Amino acid sequence: MIFARTERRTLRVAGGLALGTVLAFVGAATAVLLAHAGPGAGAPLLDAYIGRVARFTLLQATLSTLLSVLLAIPVARALARQRDFPGRVWIIRLSVVPLGLPALVAALGVIEIWGRQGVVNDLLGLAGLQSPFSVYGLAGILIAHVFFNLPLAARFLLAALDRIPAEYWLTSANLGMGGGAVFRLIEWPVIRRVLPGIAGLVFMLCATSFTIVLTLGGGPAATTIEVAIYQALRFDFDPERAVLLAFLQILVTASLLWLISLFGRPPEEGMTAGRAIRRFDGRGRRLPDGLVILLFTLFTAAPLAATLVSGLSADLVRLALDPLLHRALLTSLAISFASACLSLAIALPIVLVPRLAETGEAGIATRLMGRALPAVGSLILLVPPVVVATGWFLVLRTFGETGRFAPAVVTVLNALMALPFVVRVLEPAYRTHLARTARLALSLGVTGLHRLRWIDLPALKKPLLTAFAFAMALSLGDLGAVAIFGAEGFVTLPWLLFSRMASYRTADAAGIALLLGVICLLLTLPSTTAERPTESQSADA
Repeated sequence: MIFARTERRTLRVAGGLALGTVLAFVGAATAVLLAHAGPGAGAPLLDAYIGRVARFTLLQATLSTLLSVLLAIPVARALARQRDFPGRVWIIRLSVVPLGLPALVAALGVIEIWGRQGVVNDLLGLAGLQSPFSVYGLAGILIAHVFFNLPLAARFLLAALDRIPAEYWLTSANLGMGGGAVFRLIEWPVIRRVLPGIAGLVFMLCATSFTIVLTLGGGPAATTIEVAIYQALRFDFDPERAVLLAFLQILVTASLLWLISLFGRPPEEGMTAGRAIRRFDGRGRRLPDGLVILLFTLFTAAPLAATLVSGLSADLVRLALDPLLHRALLTSLAISFASACLSLAIALPIVLVPRLAETGEAGIATRLMGRALPAVGSLILLVPPVVVATGWFLVLRTFGETGRFAPAVVTVLNALMALPFVVRVLEPAYRTHLARTARLALSLGVTGLHRLRWIDLPALKKPLLTAFAFAMALSLGDLGAVAIFGAEGFVTLPWLLFSRMASYRTADAAGIALLLGVICLLLTLPSTTAERPTESQSADA
C-alpha cells in the first residue's frame, strides 16, 4: 500500500475529472465533425484537389524524413567519434535549441538565409548565377523540416551510440578494425534498432506540419492536409470539405502511430564494467568528422543568428510602444500560463492513478481508469490540434462570433497539445519517487498536504518545472488553433507575427520573432541542456 485512504479517494476523483475533461473536449469536437459529415457527405468531395493535398502531405513528409535521418547518421557518428572536438558540448546543446523554438520564428530565420534577399542567394549572385533560389514551395518546406528534425534525429542517434559499452571500442582497436568494419559490426546494429522509431517520429511530425507549410508553402501546389483544413474554414468557409479533410488527417495520424508502435522495441544493452568511453577509431578521421560537425553547426546556427541580427536591426523602441504588441504579449502569456497549469493538473492523475491501480487496494473501476488514462493522455496525437479546433469552430459558430470563445478553447487545446510531453517527463520521476518514499511516508503517517509539501514537492520540483516550462513554450509558439479562431479582438504573438509577415512588414516581424524566440528559449533551454530529448517534445516542425 503506497497511498492513504483519503489520498486514494482524491486520486479517483481527480482521475475521473481528467478522464472526463479530455474525452469530453476531444469527443465533442469529433462528434460535431461526424454530424457535419453525414451519410455519404464526403463522396462528392473526394476530388482531385484532396487527392493532390494528400499526396503532397505524404511526399513532403517522406522527403523530409529521408533527408533528416540520412543526414543525422554521419552527424551522430562524427560527434560520437570526436569526443574531444572543441566546443562539442555546446554543439550538442545547440542541437536542442530548435526543440524550444516556435516554428514561425524558425521559418523567418530560414527565409533570412534562403529567401530571395537571403544569404544563399547573395552568394549565388556573387558566383554569377542569376536565377535566385526560391525558399517557397517544397524546397523551403524541406529546409525548414530538416532544420527542426535533423538535430532531433542526431540527438537520438548519438544517445544510442553513447550507450555502446566502452569494451566494444577497446576490443575493436585491439583487433585492428577499420572504419567499415566498425560501422558494420558495432555501430550499424545499434543504429538499425533505433532508426525505424526515429524515422516514424520525424515522419509524423512532418505529416502533421501546419505552421511551416502555411508560411513557406507558397500556394495551393504545396499544401498539406492541416493547411487545407485551415483554408477550407477561413477562406472558403466550406465545412463539409474541412470535415472530410479532418477525418483524412485522423486516418493518416492513426496509421503513423500504429506503424511507430511496431518499432517500439527497446534497444538491447551490452554488458559493461562502466569504463569511460574512448573512441580509438576517430583518430584518423578528425578532418572529415570535423567538416561534418562544422557543416551541421552552420546549418543549425545560421537561421538562429539571422533571426537575432534581423530582430536587433528592427525598430525595437517603436515596437515596444505598440499597444497591439502589448495586448498580444499579455494574451499569449495568460493563455500559455493557464494552459501549462491545466496540462499539469490533467497530467498528475494520468501519472498517479495507474500506480494506484497496480496496488492491491484498487477496485475494478480504478483498474479500468488506470488503463484508460495513459491512452487518453496521448489522444491529441491521434486527433491533431487543428482537427479538434475545427470541430470546436463548428460547434461555437452556432452561438455567434467564435472569437469570443477563442481564448478558452485555445487554452484547453494547448494544454492537451503539451500533455504527452508533460506525462513523459513526470511519469518516470514520479515512479522513482514513489518507490523510494511512499511506504516510508505512509508508515510515518505523513499524508495529504503534509506529504505534498515536505516530501513530494522538494523531490519533484525539477521535473515539475521542466514540464511546466515546456508546456508554456509550446503554447506560446502555437499558431494552429489560433489560426482557426483568429479574430480581430483575439491576437497572440504568433498570430501577430504571421500577420506582419503576410503584410510584408518584415522589420516588425523580425522584432516580434526575436521577442517570441527569446521568451521560448528562456523557458526551455535551461532544462533541455541537461535532459535527453523525448518523443513527445513536440515542435511544430
